[in-house]
Amino acid sequence: MTSEPSEDSTSSSSHPSFSVTNPKKTIKHCCRKIVTFMCTQVGVGGLIVGYAVMGAFGFPLLENGYQNPRNEGVLIYTNITLERLWNITQKYNVLENELWNSEVLQLLIEFQGNVTKSVKDGYTGGDNSESEWTFPATLMFCLSIFTMIGYGNMVPRTVGGKVATIVYAVFGIPLYILYFKNMGKVLAQTFRWTYTWIYRCSMEDSHPKTSKDPPRKRVIVPSTACLWVLFAYVAIGTTMFSSWQNWSVMDSAYFCVTSLCKIGIGDFAPDHILVPTSGGTPTRLIFTFVYLLFGMGIIAMCFDLMKEDVTVKVRNLRNDIVLFFEDIQSRAVDFYKRRNSFDYD
Repeated sequence: MTSEPSEDSTSSSSHPSFSVTNPKKTIKHCCRKIVTFMCTQVGVGGLIVGYAVMGAFGFPLLENGYQNPRNEGVLIYTNITLERLWNITQKYNVLENELWNSEVLQLLIEFQGNVTKSVKDGYTGGDNSESEWTFPATLMFCLSIFTMIGYGNMVPRTVGGKVATIVYAVFGIPLYILYFKNMGKVLAQTFRWTYTWIYRCSMEDSHPKTSKDPPRKRVIVPSTACLWVLFAYVAIGTTMFSSWQNWSVMDSAYFCVTSLCKIGIGDFAPDHILVPTSGGTPTRLIFTFVYLLFGMGIIAMCFDLMKEDVTVKVRNLRNDIVLFFEDIQSRAVDFYKRRNSFDYD
């Protein structure tokens, strides 16, 4: 009498075996992949842009509710001054011109002093209903934080905004340094490949390659080429900002250099309050953001290429110095041998 196979054994033999994956391992593996991608050149570039966009959405939530008391104070000063001017005009007729001029001049000097004091205490112009924390302006503010430019034309007023700025800078500056290094490597490799291709094409046109030619050596990009790239990039920015901001050519070049070098003096800064009378547009501020962020990658590229050029030149100089002293040493030995042979003779 044969026994029939059990139902459990039948089901286990009919279905292929499978391994149950651990959810924790799956999540850990996905996180590792995400971190690895974020450390690549593309990932770091997207991360720095995403970090700036996150700040551009976050800071207005903290700062838009701020009511500057100095704005209301200056409005009161203005109304009082206008009222007093009208009273002075009614008090003195046209025949008492000197008294009218004296009273008005004293009143305007007093008004100027009150407004100056308010500006020093934080008056920014406009009224409380007009917010300067638009998306493009805040995007530029975030750029000035993590790139350490610090124009100073926009500042947080609330306690939450100041705390958020500290935290934003603590995490944003290391992220920018990572972007600076990676972007410099990518652009340096691209520019080196382009320069090498142009250089070899020009050499092959003038000297056709034969089978007896030695193997090609690595082409070093000269420092002068990097300086020309920087000059061209600053010239593009100078033309752009001179047209957009109504600055002189000198002021535009001064702004480009101080911004790209992360000096950020703050005497020149792009329009951040985008109202109809200012002439600024959101597109221009976004282009300014892209220009400065990409320009710092250009500077990192030039640092990388110029470092290689300087390293090769220093190595060649060291070899020349070694050969020079070896030549002097050999000449001195030969002279000493000839002198000893003359003495023996």
